[in-house]
Amino acid sequence: MGKTREIKRRIKAVGNIRRITKTMQMIATAKFSASQSRAVASKPYTKALFALVGELTEGLGDVSHPLLTTTTSGRELTLILTSDRGLCGPYNSSLLRTAMQFFRANAAAKAGLIDLVGKKGAGALKYNNIPVARHHAQFGDKPTFEAVDALAQDYINRFSSGEISAVKVIYMQFISAGRQRPEVLQLLPFKPATPDGAAPAGDAKAKPQYEFSPSPKELLDDLLPAAVKATLFQCFMDANVSENVARMIAMKAATDNAGKMGKRLTRMYNRARQAQITTELTEIISGAAALA
Repeated sequence: MGKTREIKRRIKAVGNIRRITKTMQMIATAKFSASQSRAVASKPYTKALFALVGELTEGLGDVSHPLLTTTTSGRELTLILTSDRGLCGPYNSSLLRTAMQFFRANAAAKAGLIDLVGKKGAGALKYNNIPVARHHAQFGDKPTFEAVDALAQDYINRFSSGEISAVKVIYMQFISAGRQRPEVLQLLPFKPATPDGAAPAGDAKAKPQYEFSPSPKELLDDLLPAAVKATLFQCFMDANVSENVARMIAMKAATDNAGKMGKRLTRMYNRARQAQITTELTEIISGAAALA
């Protein structure tokens, strides 16, 4: 009797867990749809800005800009984008593994300043004896452009003044719903990389010639900070949608496993109950035979 009672308790507990994970899966699915729409909507602007800045820098000639110039003064700064909450599968572990590999290969980055977004990366960095200069907790589950703009502007000001020599961002790049990849992106000095699917800068096709009005320096003063901010915002968008899809997949797997365990426990309960009934019938028949 005690065995069947224990199995019933386990069946009830597994059922409760399944309901919780199913609810979390539905919430993550809704958040994933919303965050994917935001990430996809911002990519055309970022790609167009990248292409414009790339074409502009190619036609500059000897004109330079502080945000494009590599400096040796100051320390390198690395920004790591992790999640505030867990239950998102291998999202944080793969991201932090990439960060550790990057720090092992770059002593200057490990000895430099490290900024962290999200609570889940704090424990791993502390365990690896990597001090965190600043922990940004203002972004939450839905980072706004205003908050990212303020952070990017702070990096631009510190880079321009020589306080920091480079800014790199370690984040989870969203490629598709079935594929996300940890990425190390150089934010400053800014490199107008070719967007996805675009021809490389050295492609042997005809390059258009431009006459700039206003001057290229004035255009770069406006476009480069905007490109840096748009790039950092896209990193936050990709990290957010990657976290949501990872949590959705993890909760779906947990729901499926709970369902399988519930069925297995139900079979165990039925067998235990059948054995118990058989034992009781045997005892009754034996007692009746003894009285006869």
